[in-house]
Amino acid sequence: MPSNTTLHRQRTLGGMIGILVLAFGLGYHFFPRLFHAEPGEVARRNLPTLPAAAPGGAAAANEPATEELNAGPPLTLAPTAVIAARLSREHTRLPEQLTPDPPRLRALLDRAAKALAAGRLAGDKDGAAALYLQAAKDKPDSRRAAQGVIDVRARLVAQIERDLALGNAEDATDQLATLQQLPDSKDDVARFTAALKTLTDVRPLLAKAAGLLQQGKADEPAGRSALDIYRQVQQLDPQNAVAEQGVLDVQHVVLDRALAAVAQNDFARADKVLVEAQAIRPGSQQLHDVRQRVEDMRVARASGVLAQAHSALDAGNLALARQLAAQAQATSPQLEGLAAFEQQLVNAQLYASYKPGQVFSDRYVDLPGQSPAMVVIPTGSFMMGAADDDSGRSASEQPLHKVSIEQGFAMSRSAITVGQFREFVRESGYVPDSVKHGGASVYDERSGAMRDDGNATWQDDYAGHTAADNLPVVNVSWADAKAYADWLAKRTGKKYRLPSEAEFAYALRGGTTTRYWWGDDMPQRKVENLTGSRDRSPSGRRWNHAFRGYDDGYWGPAPAMSFAANPFGLYDMGGNVSEWMADCWHDNYIRAPVDGSAWLNPGCGVRVLRGGSWGSSPDQARSAWRQGADAGVRSGRVGFRVVREL
Repeated sequence: MPSNTTLHRQRTLGGMIGILVLAFGLGYHFFPRLFHAEPGEVARRNLPTLPAAAPGGAAAANEPATEELNAGPPLTLAPTAVIAARLSREHTRLPEQLTPDPPRLRALLDRAAKALAAGRLAGDKDGAAALYLQAAKDKPDSRRAAQGVIDVRARLVAQIERDLALGNAEDATDQLATLQQLPDSKDDVARFTAALKTLTDVRPLLAKAAGLLQQGKADEPAGRSALDIYRQVQQLDPQNAVAEQGVLDVQHVVLDRALAAVAQNDFARADKVLVEAQAIRPGSQQLHDVRQRVEDMRVARASGVLAQAHSALDAGNLALARQLAAQAQATSPQLEGLAAFEQQLVNAQLYASYKPGQVFSDRYVDLPGQSPAMVVIPTGSFMMGAADDDSGRSASEQPLHKVSIEQGFAMSRSAITVGQFREFVRESGYVPDSVKHGGASVYDERSGAMRDDGNATWQDDYAGHTAADNLPVVNVSWADAKAYADWLAKRTGKKYRLPSEAEFAYALRGGTTTRYWWGDDMPQRKVENLTGSRDRSPSGRRWNHAFRGYDDGYWGPAPAMSFAANPFGLYDMGGNVSEWMADCWHDNYIRAPVDGSAWLNPGCGVRVLRGGSWGSSPDQARSAWRQGADAGVRSGRVGFRVVREL
């Protein structure tokens, strides 16, 4: 339980708070100006909005309300109390009061204050103006009377300015008649008289403009539209709020046309209309809002069309996908994702939806397993053959000619390995030529040369010994290589084949124009399995003609992909083993195809070999080097790789 002392303190504190609240309420009621508020004005604190079409000012109480046009954020005017307070502070010179106001005068001033608080400024003898003027006449040194006259004048000036802005000439005229009776009002009276004359001139124009606006003639016909009339009013009265609101109403009508065009997916028309709206009222909030809405709808529409384009592309309908993408771009040229989709279209057309440089494998359709890893080769063109200044060139490598690869293709990342070829033989039952006809040409360590070995087969390495599965398969004929490619095509349902000479030459260079794909000089790093001056055979033999200072660590073929990839992501293109091409051999490039296709003759028995091997001289490792070989040749220096059409 609280003590008596505590209860006494609580009651005392509560009583003091109650007295303060009561004093505040009484002060607010009888002296509202102390709190920057006046009775009757509190309800008007919210900023009023102008009617959209009010040719004659505010509607009278007995007139039907006119329908307002929704023109976005309306114009606003400050409350008269705010303007009056400012004006009152500008007229603070008060007389020096010599004697106190007598009771009768105080009563008169109280009546005047009540009239002022109630908003009765003008009118009969009970108006605030008349009462304060009477008090000032009865006692010229009364500071309260002088302040009242100042307050009435400020309130009248504020109301007249507001009525003029609203086009309310009648009320402004009545207030002006009262203002003329107050001292120090000459300048304001002259200014308002001139403004009233202007208002009289523009009122018919405002009425005409409002009528044209209601008739739908907002901005046309040119010279006879509501906009033209509102512009004329603004020339006569630059501060006319009704004309300014009218201009915004016209712009709103024009902006509605832009939205209507968007609803019909006519964004070109919408853009044109937005330009017209910009010329009417630059920088308006409603213009900004509608422009943003149009842009949002534009992006939404274009995104929807682009989604349809993706669906068409997924379904394989490239023509429809391209058409829809064009529509999306026309709608929104800067739409996010357009550039990526254009690249997808190109990839779909040229690379079966793969990307240049992408590595993939095709699964077999009728048994477990998959194709060798394939690399997508980009389209392009290159100069095929040897230039006149290429040392080591031969006549078969000329003339230098341009070849264009216009359709993408994929090439196996490396030469086909023993393990991959073994899978083919096991699953297909194919008998390779090295088994069917017996033997191959293998390396003889004793003589340092290649020799025929009747027992060597595709399962052996370059020296006739059993080969590891990760080594490139050698001792295979052209027919063996083609049989493997045909088997892959059957197993995967895709178009596998041997590469054309042009495809191989293009892929070997990888976009380079130098002597070798890695440059013009001796390699500075391990790039390929080449003949290096520092290479040693098992018995210590050296190469007679080799790359100076080069040592790759292998005398015969190295496991596939043991060295660097060329710029297209392919391995062992310029070394390790030479490879069979689909082309028939021709002594030169005269009349050679320029589209990348194989150069074939019916029944030809000599085919093209491309790419240097582990035993090739530096001249034979050049990107332009080529050689013809009987299709039945089986050598420890020759293998193959495959191409997959896209």
